[in-house]
Amino acid sequence: MQKYIHLVQIVETEKVAANQLRHQLEDQDTEIERLKSEIVALNKTKEKMRPYQGNQDDEDPDIKKIKKVQSFMRGWLCRRKWKTIVQDYICSPHAESMRKRNQIVFNMVEAESEYVHQLYVLVNCFLRPLRMAASSKKPPISHDDVSSIFLNSETIMFLHEIFHQGLKARIANWPTLILADLFDILLPMLNIYQEFVRNHQYSLQVLANCKQNRDFDKLLKQYEANPACEGRMLETFLTYPMFQIPRYIITLHELLAHTPHEHVE
Repeated sequence: MQKYIHLVQIVETEKVAANQLRHQLEDQDTEIERLKSEIVALNKTKEKMRPYQGNQDDEDPDIKKIKKVQSFMRGWLCRRKWKTIVQDYICSPHAESMRKRNQIVFNMVEAESEYVHQLYVLVNCFLRPLRMAASSKKPPISHDDVSSIFLNSETIMFLHEIFHQGLKARIANWPTLILADLFDILLPMLNIYQEFVRNHQYSLQVLANCKQNRDFDKLLKQYEANPACEGRMLETFLTYPMFQIPRYIITLHELLAHTPHEHVE
């Protein structure tokens, strides 16, 4: 009900803004017609004066001054009208909604960039090195345990890299921001995320059991000492994907709340 009331208020304010713009356009049309009549009158005066002038270069200095003043006034009136229209739009509810919507989109792109970086650290600083360690002569961890801990995190990283590139491409076309079709890329992720969420508790248990092996624990601490981890543990990186889909849902609700009714989306 609150969203419905909010949308109704937006529609009403847009109607008021549309009426104001319509009146401004009518005033502009009137002003244009008046300026046209002045130009016609000036042309007639010029035609009458032409037979009495031997050369256009010998035009009366007073006429030149009058033309300069008229040209200046026409330019000033047009600039004043345009400035009024721009200021009215900047203060309108539509402009305020678009500003908030754009800010949400920019924040989403920044958050997505940070999330892709977190997945990159998870895969390249932990998953792939541990996978290589599991293939050594004296493996500190088995391939099954690696699969149980990380499951499909590498696939999630690839999908989010594609989604992030799409977001950056859309931002390059600002101020035209169309994102609805881009979120179709996320639909295949839902099943992947469901598997990851179901497996999350089990993956932490497997990781805790593997830490009882001194060789594995020592190796893991070396990985966690990587500057890219910024002092964060492997458990922290395994937790990040748990909150990503709820974050998208919240972001989409905020985008919808600040998207004007007549917007393309």
